[in-house]
Amino acid sequence: MEGASAYQGDFSEMAEKSDEPTIRKPRADAERNRLLLMETAKTVFADKGSSASLEEIARIAGVGIGTLYRHFPTRDALVSAIYRNETAQLAAAAKSLAETHPPVEALRLWLAQFVDYVVTKHGMSEVLDSLVGGTSELYADSADLIIGAVNLLVDRAVAADEIRLAMDPLDILRALAGGASISCGPAWRDAARQLIDILIAGMRASR
Repeated sequence: MEGASAYQGDFSEMAEKSDEPTIRKPRADAERNRLLLMETAKTVFADKGSSASLEEIARIAGVGIGTLYRHFPTRDALVSAIYRNETAQLAAAAKSLAETHPPVEALRLWLAQFVDYVVTKHGMSEVLDSLVGGTSELYADSADLIIGAVNLLVDRAVAADEIRLAMDPLDILRALAGGASISCGPAWRDAARQLIDILIAGMRASR
């Protein structure tokens, strides 16, 4: 009987535990909402500039304004997060491409992604300029990541004796980014990719 009582006690304890509310850590949902808000805000800011409201961004993203504020307490926090996320993705792409593609092809593909990054930055220029405290620290942090990324890919291509570089890798980025001050439409993307091909052909010809 003692065994039966013990068994019943164990069963009762299991029943009590099953009645306890399941605690779900909505980390996946929270991260999904965070990324959705940044992607939505990036598009809205590019379209409407500083006149875009956080309420509009939340509405288009399909979440409540409270959800937006939980992730981004201020407008500046949202703008900075978008920019840092874009930069982090660009830097991560360099490592990924270096692991999966031949040196010159990895460099070519990454420079094309850099063009898209420049277009995004240009589209958000108005809201970036409105950041309280300015953009100096934000841009300095991003520059370190981007320079490290392009150096990784260029050094790899040079080490493989696939290119010779007679210029600072940063000059390549300046050449591509310079066109963004003139136009960032679809035609600019096509022209930038042609410029990438020309730059890489020049580096190969100098071997």
